[in-house]
Amino acid sequence: MKDKSDNNNADLLSDIELVKMTLAGDRQAYRQLVEKYQQRIYSIAFGVLHSREDSLDVVQDVLIKAYRKLDKFRGTSSFYTWLYRITVNMAIDCCRKRKRTVEVEYDDQIGTEEEVDRRSLQATSENPAESLERKELNKMVMDAIASLPEEQKAVIILREIEGLAYEEISKVTGISMGTVMSRLHYGRKKLRDILSPHM
Repeated sequence: MKDKSDNNNADLLSDIELVKMTLAGDRQAYRQLVEKYQQRIYSIAFGVLHSREDSLDVVQDVLIKAYRKLDKFRGTSSFYTWLYRITVNMAIDCCRKRKRTVEVEYDDQIGTEEEVDRRSLQATSENPAESLERKELNKMVMDAIASLPEEQKAVIILREIEGLAYEEISKVTGISMGTVMSRLHYGRKKLRDILSPHM
């Protein structure tokens, strides 16, 4: 019987094989990688930018950049860690470029809210009032995350929404584990300060 680590290794090998096939000229292989990860990188981009349009632009730019730089992927970390690192860096760059004109945008049809609903706020059965309350809470939390500095926002999203371990976050962001923990600590503290009046 296979355990979870066997499945993870199979996923990693599958990604590596798809990368090799892409580098050999198989465009369909890269399409499979795109289909596997595009929703997750959109979720990260949206968590940093809180704008559907900007997030879609970042996803497109990430996928183009990843394709062009695919020969730089060495396989020392998983493909998604490498891809997430590109996503976080590009989303933060985009956020800095538009910093002075940021407007918080919220769209309750996007994937990020669905991810939060499914992973952290899921209820087995709820009435319409509970559903509305949960949606309002999700919006409040996402707005609070959007107000954090980019660096704290990135680690909060990777940890709390994407569920990455500290070591994975360190690899994705290129910062030390200590810095990851520090940014998470201060980010969570700011979120508590912002959200406590509403709880």
